Amino acid sequence: MQARGALMLLGASFFWGTTFVAQMTGMDRLGPFSYAAARYFLGFLSLLAVLIWTRKSRAKERQAEKLSRGFLVGLVCGIFLFAASSMQQISMLYTTAGKAAFITCLYIMFVPLAAVIFGRKILRENWIGAGLALVGLYLLAINEKLTINIGDVILFFSAFVWTAQILAIDKFAAKVDVLELSTAQIFITMVLSFVAMEIFETPTLSAIQNAIVPIAYGGIFSAGVAFTLQIYGQKYAEPAAAAILMSFESIFGAVSSWLILGEAMSGREIFGCALMIAGIFATQWRVITGRR
Repeated sequence: MQARGALMLLGASFFWGTTFVAQMTGMDRLGPFSYAAARYFLGFLSLLAVLIWTRKSRAKERQAEKLSRGFLVGLVCGIFLFAASSMQQISMLYTTAGKAAFITCLYIMFVPLAAVIFGRKILRENWIGAGLALVGLYLLAINEKLTINIGDVILFFSAFVWTAQILAIDKFAAKVDVLELSTAQIFITMVLSFVAMEIFETPTLSAIQNAIVPIAYGGIFSAGVAFTLQIYGQKYAEPAAAAILMSFESIFGAVSSWLILGEAMSGREIFGCALMIAGIFATQWRVITGRR
């Protein structure tokens, strides 16, 4: 089961990483909330179809495994998802897809650090990992003139919200109907994105049509498939191990932005990315070495 969960989380990280490119290109003529609304609308439709198709088999599974319905939990998780994804989408108006992928992955470091809220001890490797990641973030986000991009600042704070979303999923994934949870969180994210779009933006039909490919990719594969894979993966994998696997979205994001968008990083930025990866793995050192 752990191998199954690992493959699911790697699949999710691949789709998330490559979706950074779709998010960037999708906003050529669309605002961040308009792109998000269209993206999550497609994601919701794809999940709704699967939800209806599998309703009988899931009913038997809920009864056999004594699972609760997942809709209410999904609505709560969706609020975190809307906040985090909106901050990420807005930040990409000001920064690159590659940098966004790495800074977003700071949530991987925050997950074990957040354990202190629940009265757990912060281990030495957590402090080491945090230090490495923060130095890496400095090199990646702050230039030689000691100025920082506003998009990178937004991404940094979004990592805390992603942490809350991951911890919420971890708490409930093994207790509820996973597909209901995923569908509900995508639904509430879609609704809130439409509300924000109506307040802040005025998208045109032609702009949506021109962005249909990145909207479809971000909606079906990231919003629909990847977030569902995350929930299933966290159901079978330990939280710390899941954190490592999900951190690979930073690598997939950087590589895809280089291959498709032609984004290149300076030596300073590449070194900063390497330190951030080292910090992520240092934080999860006990899981990697099999220690507890």
